[in-house]
Amino acid sequence: MRKFLYQWKSVIIFLPTISLFGFLLRVTRIVLYQQPIFADEAIYVRWAQVMRAEPTLRFLPLSDGKQPLFMWSMIPLLKLFSDPLIAGRMLSVICSLATGIGIFLLTYLLFKNKKVSLIATLLYALSPFAVFFDSMALVDSMLASFAVWTLYLGLLTAQKLRLDYAMLTGFALGGASLTKSPWIFFAGFLPLSAIFLGWPRRPGDKFKTLVTYALLLLVTFTLSLTIYNILRLGPNFHLISSRNADYVFPLSHFWTNPKDPFIFHFDRALEWIWGIGPWSVFLLFIGGVIINFKKYRKQVFILSVWSVLPILVQSEFAKVFTARYIYFSLPFIFILAASAFLSEKFKKLLNVILIIFIIHSLSINYVLSTNIERAPLPPGERSGYLEEWTAGTGIREAAEYLKEYARNNQDENIIVGTEGYFGTLPDGLQLYLNKNPEITVIGVGINLKEIPDSLLESQKSGNTTFMVINNSRFSFDPLEKGLETVAVYPKAFRRTDAHEYTLYGPQETLYLFRLREKDDKSI
Repeated sequence: MRKFLYQWKSVIIFLPTISLFGFLLRVTRIVLYQQPIFADEAIYVRWAQVMRAEPTLRFLPLSDGKQPLFMWSMIPLLKLFSDPLIAGRMLSVICSLATGIGIFLLTYLLFKNKKVSLIATLLYALSPFAVFFDSMALVDSMLASFAVWTLYLGLLTAQKLRLDYAMLTGFALGGASLTKSPWIFFAGFLPLSAIFLGWPRRPGDKFKTLVTYALLLLVTFTLSLTIYNILRLGPNFHLISSRNADYVFPLSHFWTNPKDPFIFHFDRALEWIWGIGPWSVFLLFIGGVIINFKKYRKQVFILSVWSVLPILVQSEFAKVFTARYIYFSLPFIFILAASAFLSEKFKKLLNVILIIFIIHSLSINYVLSTNIERAPLPPGERSGYLEEWTAGTGIREAAEYLKEYARNNQDENIIVGTEGYFGTLPDGLQLYLNKNPEITVIGVGINLKEIPDSLLESQKSGNTTFMVINNSRFSFDPLEKGLETVAVYPKAFRRTDAHEYTLYGPQETLYLFRLREKDDKSI
């Protein structure tokens, strides 16, 4: 025991410290500065609320072709946190802890070096790319965790040829299959772990080793597919494949036009890693590949496949491509980046780059936690999360106003119409009003030229009627239509570049209106 403590004292001290610091960075971003709810966050959290309230709807995400494990896992947290958005985001933080531990174990399994393993964990814990997505209620953090553990357990299976490891790999791969469709990458890459098989000298034993591994791999895939087929219990299982087709070009696209959108998408992927990786990780990644290509060829190969190949494939075939789609590749990039520190020749230079990474990452994380509008997010990411209709700026505040109004006017029926039928609105508003049955939220469409008939009928029936809508989703004069402006919630200014604050268009604004009679003098 003393020998173990002596050999692993650095790990016992630094691994919990790094994990705790990474945890605090993510929690601080959630609590200290609550980023506006994003469209998909609103959908996932609302699904979890409905599934919690009605057990017969536990497969509700299948209605949009999405796997439900993330939402299932969120249900217990909804009991612990009064704010449903914080509950969803804390689930991603919990997943990040599992990812960090998995990165350490996987790095040590591949390189047998505690220092490199700790550095890989540190890169993940501090990277603004990871901190940003690990503090959002999106499935990508859970998928990244399953990716790391699937490879780690798959490599253990290949090295040890043990049934228990094969079964654990099956559970990890099965969990990924219940999380998000890119799990298919993990299933496709897993057999490559065979390069780590320990080959005996006698030909007969080699054949036996290969057959044993093939049987263990069969156990893994059988177990993972059994778990995946749990989804067939839901009524809309078939929608997974049909919805995937909405996001992915067919294979024939490669033969007809391989450069579009590959060049644009791959350039964006490099921009994301360079900008919020940040760039020092990219340098270490290149260094790790070059430095270790000869001595650790197998390790470099397997990590390159799991990190780079998904980015290349998605760049070629994805119709929609955002930074979170490559997030599950990031842990393997961090491991390859940390492997550069196996070199003694470039030790001083590598240490300088690591110090730059730490300082740079902490500065970006500080801005992400205190004033995200000034964070150096790539323009496309900033647009979606802060500037456009997908950003839920003002939804929480509008919900608080409506709840306060309901408390002060308990004898009134309240109807709230919102733009759209699905997404940031009405889901974002419904999740905050989940415990207010006296307030009914309904979707009324987008690109409105008139007040919807459903809201006019609500008003005529004597209901107190509100409307929540972004300024880009209607084209009429609110005053002429009998709307009273209750509140205005401006979103972040649009900008042309990650480091410039030049406006390039009108600022998106969320409005909270109340319908009044046209002859009401209070308007």
